[in-house]
Amino acid sequence: MQARKFDVVALGEAMVEFNQTQAGQPNYLQGFGGDTSNAVIAAARAGASTAYLTRLGGDTFGQSLMALWAAENVSTAAVQQDPEASTGLYFVTHGKNGHEFSYLRAGSAASRMTPAWLQQAGAAEAVRQAKVLHVSGISLAISASACDTAFAAMKLAKDSGTLVSFDSNLRLKLWPLDRALACTRHAISLCDIFLPSLEDITTLNGMTDPDAVVDWGHALGAKTVVLKLGGDGALVSDGTRRERVPVHRVKLVDATGAGDCFCGNLLARIAQGDTVFDATRYANAAAALTVQGYGAVAPLPRPEQVRALL
Repeated sequence: MQARKFDVVALGEAMVEFNQTQAGQPNYLQGFGGDTSNAVIAAARAGASTAYLTRLGGDTFGQSLMALWAAENVSTAAVQQDPEASTGLYFVTHGKNGHEFSYLRAGSAASRMTPAWLQQAGAAEAVRQAKVLHVSGISLAISASACDTAFAAMKLAKDSGTLVSFDSNLRLKLWPLDRALACTRHAISLCDIFLPSLEDITTLNGMTDPDAVVDWGHALGAKTVVLKLGGDGALVSDGTRRERVPVHRVKLVDATGAGDCFCGNLLARIAQGDTVFDATRYANAAAALTVQGYGAVAPLPRPEQVRALL
């Protein structure tokens, strides 16, 4: 892969997280979240050079996210702060059915991103200077203008020789199923690396067979498909070879952000020259480590921890 300033650049919405520490109790640990932000931090911790593209509110929460990225060596040169909007928040509660999310993000600064902002903020140059651009279903779902911005960034990446990664990350609290399916199909047609979960695709189009999902991704245009299967690992295909990669069995404490950790580590390893199969094995180990701590960011592992598990 040609020399670029960044290994992984991600676009989307970062949020401040309040994670319930005990089911049924009003005690929350403040952390950070937002799927593409989690992923780009995971990539940075894996040794990748990274940048994040977003808009933040002109508030204390926005400042804390800027400080977080600075501490994690994620470039914020293309992050814009909006004094007239807020930074998104979300709450994670834990119960019999696992973890559930409640969002306070309507009208957030990130949801106000536009294709014009992409050109004005220096974000477009970051896309051109990246080996991989990462976006997600949430990047598309937070508003119509954010969806347009993500598609514009993906098209710019394709024109610039930047690989495009897309994580389906379906959140039906954010948009209707029909629109989610239509936009997901279009995003797959623009991506090189499709990173769906089986749960997402079953909800979107009813498919339950992993091989059929992989075939669907390829048919829509994705050259590489890495299907996340939860406790059953991942099914990986480069269009020629297909392999099931098992998970590492560990004690689950909190699954928040596990998929983001997986994506960030996988993209970091691909940018650094690994095959998608080797990158998936690395990412599976990283995800196994991150579910053993609370929150989306704090437990993201370092390379020495991942290699020790491998």
